[in-house]
Amino acid sequence: MIDFACGTGGFLTSALEILQKQIKTVEDKETVNRSLFGIEKKNLPHLLCMTNLLLHDIDEPNIMHGNSLEKNVRDYKEEDRFDCIMMNPPYGGTEEKIIQSNFPTELQTSETADLFVALILYRLKQNGRVGIILPDNFLFGNENSQKALKERLLNECNLHTIVKLPAGVFAPYTSITTNILFFDKTEATKEIWYYDVPLPEGYRSFSKTKPFKAIHLDGVRKWWNDRDKEDLNSYKVSMDEVISKEYNLDFKNPNKLVEEKVYTLDELLTTMDVKSKNIVSLVDKIREALEGV
Repeated sequence: MIDFACGTGGFLTSALEILQKQIKTVEDKETVNRSLFGIEKKNLPHLLCMTNLLLHDIDEPNIMHGNSLEKNVRDYKEEDRFDCIMMNPPYGGTEEKIIQSNFPTELQTSETADLFVALILYRLKQNGRVGIILPDNFLFGNENSQKALKERLLNECNLHTIVKLPAGVFAPYTSITTNILFFDKTEATKEIWYYDVPLPEGYRSFSKTKPFKAIHLDGVRKWWNDRDKEDLNSYKVSMDEVISKEYNLDFKNPNKLVEEKVYTLDELLTTMDVKSKNIVSLVDKIREALEGV
Protein backbone atom coordinates (compact mmCIF):
# COMPACT_ATOMS: atom_id res chain seq x y z
CA MET A 1 0.00 0.00 0.00
CA ILE A 2 1.12 3.55 -0.69
CA ASP A 3 0.40 7.24 -0.23
CA PHE A 4 1.83 9.20 -3.17
CA ALA A 5 1.78 12.49 -1.22
CA CYS A 6 2.19 11.21 2.31
CA GLY A 7 3.10 14.41 4.16
CA THR A 8 3.98 13.51 7.76
CA GLY A 9 2.49 10.02 7.38
CA GLY A 10 -1.00 10.34 8.83
CA PHE A 11 -2.60 7.85 6.43
CA LEU A 12 0.27 5.38 6.81
CA THR A 13 0.24 5.38 10.61
CA SER A 14 -3.56 4.97 10.61
CA ALA A 15 -3.15 1.93 8.37
CA LEU A 16 -0.50 0.61 10.74
CA GLU A 17 -2.95 0.74 13.64
CA ILE A 18 -5.14 -1.73 11.73
CA LEU A 19 -2.28 -3.91 10.49
CA GLN A 20 -0.57 -4.22 13.88
CA LYS A 21 -3.63 -6.00 15.29
CA GLN A 22 -2.97 -8.72 12.71
CA ILE A 23 0.73 -9.17 13.51
CA LYS A 24 1.27 -12.51 15.29
CA THR A 25 4.77 -13.50 14.23
CA VAL A 26 8.13 -11.99 13.26
CA GLU A 27 7.33 -12.86 9.65
CA ASP A 28 4.08 -10.89 9.87
CA LYS A 29 5.98 -7.84 11.08
CA GLU A 30 8.49 -8.15 8.22
CA THR A 31 5.62 -8.37 5.75
CA VAL A 32 4.13 -5.14 7.10
CA ASN A 33 7.54 -3.42 7.06
CA ARG A 34 8.11 -4.16 3.39
CA SER A 35 4.50 -3.52 2.28
CA LEU A 36 4.03 0.08 3.41
CA PHE A 37 5.27 2.87 1.10
CA GLY A 38 5.10 6.62 0.85
CA ILE A 39 6.45 9.44 -1.31
CA GLU A 40 6.82 13.04 -0.14
CA LYS A 41 8.11 16.00 -2.11
CA LYS A 42 8.94 18.48 0.68
CA ASN A 43 11.97 18.11 2.93
CA LEU A 44 10.48 18.69 6.39
CA PRO A 45 7.32 16.56 6.00
CA HIS A 46 9.49 13.77 4.56
CA LEU A 47 11.76 13.87 7.62
CA LEU A 48 8.77 13.96 9.98
CA CYS A 49 7.16 11.02 8.17
CA MET A 50 10.33 8.94 8.53
CA THR A 51 10.46 9.78 12.23
CA ASN A 52 6.74 9.05 12.63
CA LEU A 53 7.08 5.55 11.19
CA LEU A 54 10.20 4.80 13.22
CA LEU A 55 8.21 5.71 16.33
CA HIS A 56 5.52 3.29 15.12
CA ASP A 57 8.04 0.44 15.12
CA ILE A 58 8.79 0.42 11.38
CA ASP A 59 12.52 -0.34 11.33
CA GLU A 60 13.28 0.75 7.75
CA PRO A 61 10.53 3.11 6.47
CA ASN A 62 10.00 2.93 2.71
CA ILE A 63 9.43 6.68 2.36
CA MET A 64 10.91 8.11 -0.81
CA HIS A 65 11.86 11.78 -1.10
CA GLY A 66 10.65 13.14 -4.41
CA ASN A 67 7.75 14.20 -6.62
CA SER A 68 5.41 11.32 -7.50
CA LEU A 69 4.41 13.14 -10.70
CA GLU A 70 7.89 13.63 -12.18
CA LYS A 71 8.11 10.26 -14.00
CA ASN A 72 6.43 9.49 -17.31
CA VAL A 73 3.40 7.31 -16.47
CA ARG A 74 3.88 5.31 -19.67
CA ASP A 75 7.08 3.86 -18.19
CA TYR A 76 5.41 2.15 -15.22
CA LYS A 77 5.39 -1.65 -15.27
CA GLU A 78 3.42 -4.23 -13.29
CA GLU A 79 5.98 -4.27 -10.46
CA ASP A 80 5.34 -0.52 -9.99
CA ARG A 81 1.67 -1.07 -9.12
CA PHE A 82 0.07 -1.28 -5.67
CA ASP A 83 -2.80 -3.19 -4.05
CA CYS A 84 -4.01 -0.30 -1.93
CA ILE A 85 -3.67 3.45 -2.49
CA MET A 86 -4.82 5.96 0.13
CA MET A 87 -4.21 9.67 -0.04
CA ASN A 88 -5.30 13.25 0.42
CA PRO A 89 -3.40 14.89 -2.45
CA PRO A 90 -2.62 18.61 -2.55
CA TYR A 91 -5.27 20.50 -4.49
CA GLY A 92 -5.54 24.01 -5.81
CA GLY A 93 -1.88 23.85 -6.80
CA THR A 94 -0.50 24.08 -10.31
CA GLU A 95 2.05 21.91 -12.08
CA GLU A 96 4.51 23.06 -14.73
CA LYS A 97 4.34 21.95 -18.35
CA ILE A 98 7.30 19.61 -17.87
CA ILE A 99 5.31 17.68 -15.22
CA GLN A 100 2.14 17.71 -17.33
CA SER A 101 4.07 16.16 -20.22
CA ASN A 102 4.47 12.97 -18.17
CA PHE A 103 0.81 12.21 -18.89
CA PRO A 104 -1.15 11.49 -22.09
CA THR A 105 -2.24 14.66 -23.91
CA GLU A 106 -5.93 14.23 -23.09
CA LEU A 107 -5.16 14.04 -19.34
CA GLN A 108 -2.72 16.95 -19.16
CA THR A 109 -3.77 19.68 -16.74
CA SER A 110 -2.12 22.08 -14.32
CA GLU A 111 -4.39 20.95 -11.43
CA THR A 112 -2.29 18.85 -9.05
CA ALA A 113 -5.14 16.74 -7.65
CA ASP A 114 -6.32 15.70 -11.13
CA LEU A 115 -2.80 14.56 -12.06
CA PHE A 116 -2.63 12.39 -8.93
CA VAL A 117 -5.90 10.68 -9.95
CA ALA A 118 -4.40 10.05 -13.40
CA LEU A 119 -1.25 8.67 -11.75
CA ILE A 120 -3.35 6.24 -9.71
CA LEU A 121 -4.86 4.79 -12.88
CA TYR A 122 -1.35 3.79 -13.96
CA ARG A 123 -0.16 2.50 -10.58
CA LEU A 124 -3.15 0.52 -9.28
CA LYS A 125 -3.03 -3.27 -9.53
CA GLN A 126 -5.88 -5.33 -10.90
CA ASN A 127 -8.38 -5.78 -8.03
CA GLY A 128 -6.58 -2.99 -6.16
CA ARG A 129 -8.48 -0.51 -3.96
CA VAL A 130 -8.33 3.25 -3.55
CA GLY A 131 -9.56 5.76 -0.99
CA ILE A 132 -8.83 9.38 -1.92
CA ILE A 133 -9.99 12.79 -0.70
CA LEU A 134 -10.74 15.24 -3.52
CA PRO A 135 -12.25 18.74 -3.72
CA ASP A 136 -15.70 19.49 -5.13
CA ASN A 137 -14.04 20.81 -8.27
CA PHE A 138 -13.12 17.25 -9.27
CA LEU A 139 -16.81 16.28 -9.22
CA PHE A 140 -18.22 19.14 -11.30
CA GLY A 141 -15.13 20.19 -13.30
CA ASN A 142 -15.98 20.29 -17.02
CA GLU A 143 -12.68 21.05 -18.70
CA ASN A 144 -11.75 18.60 -21.46
CA SER A 145 -8.99 17.01 -19.37
CA GLN A 146 -11.32 16.61 -16.37
CA LYS A 147 -14.06 14.98 -18.43
CA ALA A 148 -11.51 12.66 -20.09
CA LEU A 149 -10.06 11.73 -16.69
CA LYS A 150 -13.45 10.93 -15.15
CA GLU A 151 -14.55 8.98 -18.21
CA ARG A 152 -11.39 6.87 -18.03
CA LEU A 153 -11.73 6.40 -14.26
CA LEU A 154 -15.32 5.16 -14.59
CA ASN A 155 -14.50 2.86 -17.51
CA GLU A 156 -11.37 1.32 -15.95
CA CYS A 157 -12.49 1.20 -12.31
CA ASN A 158 -15.58 0.70 -10.21
CA LEU A 159 -16.22 4.02 -8.46
CA HIS A 160 -18.70 2.51 -6.04
CA THR A 161 -18.92 5.19 -3.32
CA ILE A 162 -18.58 8.94 -2.89
CA VAL A 163 -18.82 10.26 0.66
CA LYS A 164 -19.65 13.98 0.54
CA LEU A 165 -18.11 15.80 3.48
CA PRO A 166 -19.66 18.94 5.00
CA ALA A 167 -18.08 22.39 5.05
CA GLY A 168 -15.15 23.11 7.33
CA VAL A 169 -13.80 19.56 7.67
CA PHE A 170 -10.24 20.81 7.12
CA ALA A 171 -10.65 24.15 8.92
CA PRO A 172 -8.66 26.24 9.55
CA TYR A 173 -6.26 25.04 6.85
CA THR A 174 -8.73 25.34 3.97
CA SER A 175 -12.41 26.11 3.48
CA ILE A 176 -12.64 23.99 0.31
CA THR A 177 -15.43 21.40 0.49
CA THR A 178 -14.18 17.86 -0.09
CA ASN A 179 -15.31 14.30 -0.81
CA ILE A 180 -13.92 10.82 -0.20
CA LEU A 181 -13.94 8.66 -3.33
CA PHE A 182 -13.69 4.88 -3.02
CA PHE A 183 -13.01 2.80 -6.11
CA ASP A 184 -11.40 -0.48 -7.10
CA LYS A 185 -9.93 -1.88 -10.29
CA THR A 186 -12.36 -4.76 -10.76
CA GLU A 187 -14.79 -3.68 -13.46
CA ALA A 188 -16.30 -0.61 -15.08
CA THR A 189 -18.61 1.52 -12.94
CA LYS A 190 -22.30 0.63 -13.21
CA GLU A 191 -23.68 2.83 -10.43
CA ILE A 192 -22.35 5.18 -7.75
CA TRP A 193 -23.59 5.34 -4.17
CA TYR A 194 -23.43 8.71 -2.43
CA TYR A 195 -23.51 9.40 1.29
CA ASP A 196 -24.08 13.00 2.32
CA VAL A 197 -22.50 13.36 5.77
CA PRO A 198 -24.79 15.68 7.77
CA LEU A 199 -23.67 18.47 10.04
CA PRO A 200 -24.36 17.80 13.74
CA GLU A 201 -27.38 19.57 15.17
CA GLY A 202 -26.60 23.20 15.92
CA TYR A 203 -23.60 23.34 13.54
CA ARG A 204 -23.45 25.57 10.48
CA SER A 205 -19.96 24.37 9.64
CA PHE A 206 -17.03 22.60 11.25
CA SER A 207 -14.29 24.91 12.46
CA LYS A 208 -11.12 25.09 14.53
CA THR A 209 -13.21 25.27 17.71
CA LYS A 210 -15.73 22.69 16.45
CA PRO A 211 -13.47 20.21 14.62
CA PHE A 212 -14.49 17.24 12.51
CA LYS A 213 -14.05 13.99 14.47
CA ALA A 214 -14.21 10.25 13.77
CA ILE A 215 -17.61 10.05 15.49
CA HIS A 216 -19.10 12.19 12.73
CA LEU A 217 -18.56 9.28 10.30
CA ASP A 218 -20.45 6.75 12.44
CA GLY A 219 -23.46 7.06 10.14
CA VAL A 220 -21.34 6.15 7.10
CA ARG A 221 -19.87 3.12 8.88
CA LYS A 222 -23.31 1.87 9.91
CA TRP A 223 -24.68 2.34 6.38
CA TRP A 224 -21.66 0.95 4.49
CA ASN A 225 -22.57 -2.75 4.61
CA ASP A 226 -26.35 -2.25 4.67
CA ARG A 227 -27.03 0.12 1.79
CA ASP A 228 -30.51 -1.14 1.00
CA LYS A 229 -31.74 0.09 4.37
CA GLU A 230 -33.48 3.45 4.06
CA ASP A 231 -31.21 6.37 4.97
CA LEU A 232 -32.05 9.95 3.99
CA ASN A 233 -28.33 10.72 3.69
CA SER A 234 -27.71 8.13 0.97
CA TYR A 235 -28.72 7.93 -2.68
CA LYS A 236 -27.66 6.12 -5.84
CA VAL A 237 -26.87 7.32 -9.37
CA SER A 238 -26.65 5.21 -12.51
CA MET A 239 -23.95 5.47 -15.16
CA ASP A 240 -26.59 6.60 -17.68
CA GLU A 241 -27.27 9.63 -15.47
CA VAL A 242 -23.54 10.37 -15.21
CA ILE A 243 -23.07 10.16 -18.99
CA SER A 244 -26.14 12.35 -19.59
CA LYS A 245 -24.47 15.05 -17.43
CA GLU A 246 -21.21 14.69 -19.41
CA TYR A 247 -19.41 13.06 -16.46
CA ASN A 248 -20.40 15.69 -13.93
CA LEU A 249 -20.38 13.71 -10.66
CA ASP A 250 -21.85 16.47 -8.50
CA PHE A 251 -25.27 14.97 -7.82
CA LYS A 252 -27.29 16.56 -5.01
CA ASN A 253 -29.18 14.53 -2.42
CA PRO A 254 -32.75 14.12 -3.73
CA ASN A 255 -33.96 13.18 -0.22
CA LYS A 256 -33.28 16.63 1.17
CA LEU A 257 -35.48 19.56 0.34
CA VAL A 258 -33.57 22.69 -0.56
CA GLU A 259 -34.46 25.39 1.91
CA GLU A 260 -33.40 28.97 1.35
CA LYS A 261 -31.36 30.16 4.30
CA VAL A 262 -32.53 33.46 5.79
CA TYR A 263 -29.63 35.36 7.35
CA THR A 264 -29.87 38.04 10.01
CA LEU A 265 -28.17 41.40 9.52
CA ASP A 266 -25.49 40.48 12.09
CA GLU A 267 -24.74 37.22 10.25
CA LEU A 268 -24.41 39.04 6.91
CA LEU A 269 -22.13 41.70 8.37
CA THR A 270 -19.94 39.07 10.07
CA THR A 271 -19.64 37.08 6.84
CA MET A 272 -18.72 40.22 4.87
CA ASP A 273 -16.13 41.17 7.50
CA VAL A 274 -14.49 37.72 7.36
CA LYS A 275 -14.42 37.72 3.55
CA SER A 276 -12.99 41.24 3.52
CA LYS A 277 -10.16 40.24 5.87
CA ASN A 278 -9.45 37.15 3.75
CA ILE A 279 -9.19 39.33 0.63
CA VAL A 280 -6.84 41.79 2.32
CA SER A 281 -4.67 38.90 3.55
CA LEU A 282 -4.56 37.38 0.06
CA VAL A 283 -3.58 40.72 -1.51
CA ASP A 284 -0.74 41.04 1.02
CA LYS A 285 0.51 37.54 0.16
CA ILE A 286 0.39 38.31 -3.56
CA ARG A 287 2.27 41.56 -3.00
CA GLU A 288 4.98 39.71 -1.05
CA ALA A 289 5.24 37.05 -3.75
CA LEU A 290 5.64 39.69 -6.48
CA GLU A 291 8.37 41.66 -4.75
CA GLY A 292 11.43 41.77 -6.95
CA VAL A 293 9.68 40.23 -9.96
